[in-house]
Amino acid sequence: MRVKTTATLLTYLKSKARIMAVPHLAHLSCGIKQLEGGGLIDKNGIPLSGWSRSVDLSSFDGPDDESWIGISKQHGSLNEKDAAYIGETLKSVQMVTDVMESLVKRVILAESDTANEKEKVSLGQEEIKKKAIQIENMSMKLEEMERFALGTNSILNEMRQRVEDLVEETSTQRQRAAENEQELCRVKRDFESLKSYVSSLITVRETLVSSEKQFQTIERLFERLAAKTTQLEGEKMQKEIEVQKLMEDNVRLSALLDKKEAQLLAMNEQCKVMALSASLN
Repeated sequence: MRVKTTATLLTYLKSKARIMAVPHLAHLSCGIKQLEGGGLIDKNGIPLSGWSRSVDLSSFDGPDDESWIGISKQHGSLNEKDAAYIGETLKSVQMVTDVMESLVKRVILAESDTANEKEKVSLGQEEIKKKAIQIENMSMKLEEMERFALGTNSILNEMRQRVEDLVEETSTQRQRAAENEQELCRVKRDFESLKSYVSSLITVRETLVSSEKQFQTIERLFERLAAKTTQLEGEKMQKEIEVQKLMEDNVRLSALLDKKEAQLLAMNEQCKVMALSASLN
């Protein structure tokens, strides 16, 4: 019975090994599935990134109840030694099966790592090509810079001389700045004096403005008085003209009165003569 059981298990292992040799059959046997997004999961639903790279044999402690039921049905009742032997054999077969499944997973992981490494190598080669082109360009630029450097020695000497001149000029400017600072202090003092003088002038101006306002008031009074005097003089002249006119009228009337009196006297004399003549007749 032990030989028959062992032969059956060996046949199972051989068929399992043949299946494991074919990639897609090995995937089906191990319960590995392809997801829609392109990833892989095992029969426990663990994704590829969570698979272990080592073989874990601690998960199998012995044949389960279903295995014992299957063995009992095939071979009938077993004694204690046969049962122990078959159990150990079944445990060994299960361990080998688990190892094969773990190896399949490790192969898949290795293939994935290899693909990633190939991609990294390809990217690295492209990067190396880019770097090589950059190095070549930099070498050309370096040669150009060397040629340029050889042609710029005179410019550098001239710039050095200009720097020395600038240093000397800076020293002169610093000395001038110190002198300007002293001059600025003097100007500030003069400004303070001028400010005080201007304040005094402002005070005097305010006094003059006040006096000017008083003068303007007096001037306006004089102007009013002059206008009144002019008005009175005009009225006086008008009155004098009227008096002169009245005097002329008086003289004319006096002359006219004298003439009328002379006429009256003449008429009176004439009347007397006429009366005398009438009395004589």
